[in-house]
Amino acid sequence: MPVQDVNATRRLADAVTLPCGQLLPNRLVKSAMSEALGGRDHGPSEQLERLYRRWGAGGYGLVVTGNVMIDRRQLGEPGNVVIEDDRHLDGLRRWAGAYRGSPLWMQLNHPGRQANPLAGRSRPVAPSAIASGIPGMARPRALAESEILAIVDRFGTAAAVAEAAGFDGVQIHGAHGYLVTQFLSPRSNQRTDDWGGDPERRRRFVLEVLRAIRRRVSPGFAVGIKLNSADFQRGGFTEEESREVVRALVAEGIDLIEISGGSYEKPVMMGTVRESTAAREAYFLDYARTVMDLAGDVPIAVTGGFRTRQTMTAAVAARDCDLVGLGRPTVVNPDAAVELLDRGRERLEAPPIQFGARSIMRRFGELSALDGALNLNWHTDQMHRMGRGLEPDPARGWRRAALVMVARNGFGALRPRRGQ
Repeated sequence: MPVQDVNATRRLADAVTLPCGQLLPNRLVKSAMSEALGGRDHGPSEQLERLYRRWGAGGYGLVVTGNVMIDRRQLGEPGNVVIEDDRHLDGLRRWAGAYRGSPLWMQLNHPGRQANPLAGRSRPVAPSAIASGIPGMARPRALAESEILAIVDRFGTAAAVAEAAGFDGVQIHGAHGYLVTQFLSPRSNQRTDDWGGDPERRRRFVLEVLRAIRRRVSPGFAVGIKLNSADFQRGGFTEEESREVVRALVAEGIDLIEISGGSYEKPVMMGTVRESTAAREAYFLDYARTVMDLAGDVPIAVTGGFRTRQTMTAAVAARDCDLVGLGRPTVVNPDAAVELLDRGRERLEAPPIQFGARSIMRRFGELSALDGALNLNWHTDQMHRMGRGLEPDPARGWRRAALVMVARNGFGALRPRRGQ
């Protein structure tokens, strides 16, 4: 990346050059949102093509897809696209070809113990046989070392196929409680071999994944990561450990680090934060400031809570972050970047979606988790509308979203959270 004048005022509209040489035309990123629009054979669908054709007109500097799984036996949810080999290469090319705009990256993921019981074909796997606190999840089986190495190789294979299909890069999902995060956190990784036992060994998995991808793709193909600042659970992955992971990733040649936080046990990434935190927008900006110098030439993106152009502009001008990630607002406002950069829009709206019968719902468990799940499914429904060629419907009520959520994920979505 060219050396920047530290006295120059940085703007949202500025282009950003990544270490691999890839150019992002502005600083606004459409962050990953899981679309659940894969076909029955786990290939991309026509609906997925329509959705990304719509986002391609949104004016973003970078668009990242929802999570693409690397093992059809271990899925995050029904409707995941899966890449195990090149069997869906033609469909993946149509998906990438439908998008017209800035660079398009594919997010790669393995759910680990967060594998959806309605979608997977095998018992969930994880670093250690420690159950998740998410309702309805099965207790996982601890991975053998040979299986860990096979999963690492799967990430490399998926990245190579993504490049062959015409995607411009991949993003490793290292946040929100999925497998990479499970290896990083001492709550879920209690191994005592070369894959756990201390922070250095716990971060070995993510570094091996990055190395496997780099071995399989060309130098100009971008490799980024979505990384937790912390998992916000007692005895879990801390900000101090996260900073050490940033140092290690930068040394290994990562191209972009997107900061998020939390997991589906503690879903702060979906807005379940204190009012004082939400009022500040950008929940993870305080942490991002602490890693800007560590990252050097590697851009730092922050996703979570940004709503106003004023806050976004101030964050990049002050060098609190390099890029602004937008998730849920892009589902309600698919042209968000054009609106902000070209039409002078001051604020993006993302309607708060909460259970209406809150006194009744208390019997089913912690409201923050229920509201988070409902919020996620409400936004998934909006993506499905765009996949059918329709515009988003901000007036869609919580009751319809709740019914679809149960149909998609079963009544386990309403059960109390289980303890570890």
